[in-house]
Amino acid sequence: MIAFVVGVGLILIGGFASGSFYIPYKRVRKWNWEIYWITGGLFSWIFMPLLAALLTVPNLFSLFGNAGFSDLFYPFLFGLLWGVGGLTFGLALRYLGVSLGMAIALGLTAAFGTLIPPIFTGDFSLLLTTKSGIITLTGIFVALVGIGITGKAGSIKEKELSKEQIQENIEEFDFKKGLLVAFIAGLLSAGFAFGIAAGKPLANMAVSRGTHPLFMNNPTFVIILIGGFLVNGFWCFYLAKKNKTTKSFFDAKTPLFNNYMFSALAGTIWYIQFLFYGMGESKMGKYGFAAWSILMSSAIIFSNLWGIFLKEWKGTSTKTKLTLVSGLFILILSTVLIGYGSYLQQFD
Repeated sequence: MIAFVVGVGLILIGGFASGSFYIPYKRVRKWNWEIYWITGGLFSWIFMPLLAALLTVPNLFSLFGNAGFSDLFYPFLFGLLWGVGGLTFGLALRYLGVSLGMAIALGLTAAFGTLIPPIFTGDFSLLLTTKSGIITLTGIFVALVGIGITGKAGSIKEKELSKEQIQENIEEFDFKKGLLVAFIAGLLSAGFAFGIAAGKPLANMAVSRGTHPLFMNNPTFVIILIGGFLVNGFWCFYLAKKNKTTKSFFDAKTPLFNNYMFSALAGTIWYIQFLFYGMGESKMGKYGFAAWSILMSSAIIFSNLWGIFLKEWKGTSTKTKLTLVSGLFILILSTVLIGYGSYLQQFD
């Protein structure tokens, strides 16, 4: 029982970090997106994962050297796919708007990232044949319903804006095109969950060599995020060259210290989501894959709470606000169901 509570609690901390990491970026001034994104990315995808692994995994580079080719290749490959998913995620927001695009893309990410790994490993039958599995599967379904309702709230919110505001916020609105890229983003962004599943041999090897089980996923994160960094780095430097913004890294006319500091803070907070997710997932036993739904659901909960705090929902109707609150409540319920299902597995 204690392990179950600790596991869910750690994942919720990760969800808070996921829903909060973009806040420091709001303090970046006079930098284009590609500049602050890759600057923060150096911390979130390279520096912090490596530092965390070095501090928690004995003889990290020896572990990599003794790992099999497939133990490293597949997490790296899924990291590349996840990196592409992150970029198409931005296109989904471009064509659908933030609220609708985020709900659809994260909903698909939650579904693919939760259900495909157990199908791949052969554990999916547990969800259909055991009491704990049925409760966990119900929790996953409830999470998708909650994500859909929060997305509906975002859609209603956008409809309540004036035409000028709609054109300003979603100038290239295209539902069909947006739905297509959201599907691609959802599938490929779930590559992170696939990478964790593919990296289990590496994680188990780390434990056998003295790593505490709580930190068993840290070596896998290093490999996955190198792949993600390569994709994002290539695209960001392409945009920087195209937009002639590479000088921004050194331009004294911009607030360099603040920009680097807030980008680094955002990147660090972003990585914290997976540091705590990995720790929590290690406590979930056979249903570790269900932790992905908890992370996605809690990320949506906390990002919307930030939106309320920052008064992004100011001026919307009572109906819209009640729809949002209903969606958040259902997401909280899904977290309880998934956690309880994972706890019951020990009795099956």
